[in-house]
Amino acid sequence: MTDPRDMIRQAERQCQQRGARFTPIRRRVLELIATTRGGLKAYELLDRLAAEHEAARPPTVYRALEFLIDQGLVHRIESLNAYVACPCPEHAHGFQLLICRHCGRVEELHLNEINDHLARRAGELGFEVQRQTIELLGQCDACRQALDRPPAATVETP
Repeated sequence: MTDPRDMIRQAERQCQQRGARFTPIRRRVLELIATTRGGLKAYELLDRLAAEHEAARPPTVYRALEFLIDQGLVHRIESLNAYVACPCPEHAHGFQLLICRHCGRVEELHLNEINDHLARRAGELGFEVQRQTIELLGQCDACRQALDRPPAATVETP
């Protein structure tokens, strides 16, 4: 997992370079997402934010999420209706997500050949891709190993 502090510093630099306003609320939403393993749903974000800011409302969270997505700092996990911080927002944004069904861990891949092939094929069919989401649901190595491990022996007491 990328250090959330590094993600925030990178987000600040990126927004400054683009002339985009990285407001305190946008920053806090990114911090909350970046410090949560796996995805975070919008209403979970709202609950956490409301505990800190009495004025936090759904439109506030959704506007911050929209900004963070537009800047490439956050991805929406369509299948979970949740959000995850992007560990490499400087990367051109064709990506794939590996999502563990057990622990919620999310890994981002950048297999550009897949993106190029899909865009090329879509173009051949006269289709303009505006957004692409590729999510692979499964089991991470740690969860798979934990599930494959035999249960610990129990000792019966007399």
